Amino acid sequence: MPLVGTGEIVGAAASARQGCGAFNAIQLEHITAIVDGAAEAEAPVIVQLSQNAVKYHGSLVPVGTAALAAARDAAMPVAVHLDHAESADLVREAVSLGFGSVMFDASKLDYTDNVRVTREVAAYCHDHGVWVEAELGEVGGKDGVHAPGARTDPDEAAEFVASTGVDALAVAVGSSHAMLTRDAALDFELIARLKERVPVPLVLHGSSGVPDDGLAEAVRAGMTKINIATQLNKVFTAAVADDWRAHPDRVDPRKYLGAGRAAVAVEVRRLLGVLKLDQG
Repeated sequence: MPLVGTGEIVGAAASARQGCGAFNAIQLEHITAIVDGAAEAEAPVIVQLSQNAVKYHGSLVPVGTAALAAARDAAMPVAVHLDHAESADLVREAVSLGFGSVMFDASKLDYTDNVRVTREVAAYCHDHGVWVEAELGEVGGKDGVHAPGARTDPDEAAEFVASTGVDALAVAVGSSHAMLTRDAALDFELIARLKERVPVPLVLHGSSGVPDDGLAEAVRAGMTKINIATQLNKVFTAAVADDWRAHPDRVDPRKYLGAGRAAVAVEVRRLLGVLKLDQG
């Protein structure tokens, strides 16, 4: 299957009233595990690289090129997405490298400045055929718009989309980034209201903290793109730790990293199944 645009995957999921999985990768093992899991699930998938992951590698080019190459060689449609970019320069670099979509995060700014800079980034990306996600919520707490108590106002969200021209909107509905427990309580009534008012697909960040039934209910209520990062890191780390405990003399990283990669592929396949609702 060729590399596809994120908008193609998200649009198809929205039309089918399904969820689509967007999984964050840190290194090559994550990338190949996400692609393998999607192949096993026979489902399209979005591989995401965050600005923090880019900083870890020191540059977008090595890890971004690897993600694009893996997508082009995949058995199922795979999109490559830049996640939580706060730098317009990084957005332009991703566009130049061949990314089909970016998530531009100006949520730390006040509403007026968020609209202004997001509109500029969206115009640039659309001129280059690139799909754009943005974020809106009530700033506050360590997680900003994704502090557990933060909520996005539906009317403001509709106005934001109209003013910026973005293709999808990440909203604050009760999830929080980097949760190690899966007990976040989402505001499903708010999701439904946002779905009614906002004319573009809705994105759920912080989905690792949401239990399976909550993810499925969020999709039924109106969420489409479901971002998952920490849950994969938990699974990866647990598998590597188990391998080390079972083989304390093992020094070949292909062995223990391979265990982590295999575990992530299984979890990606499972989560894609959770998001593919039975609408019959």
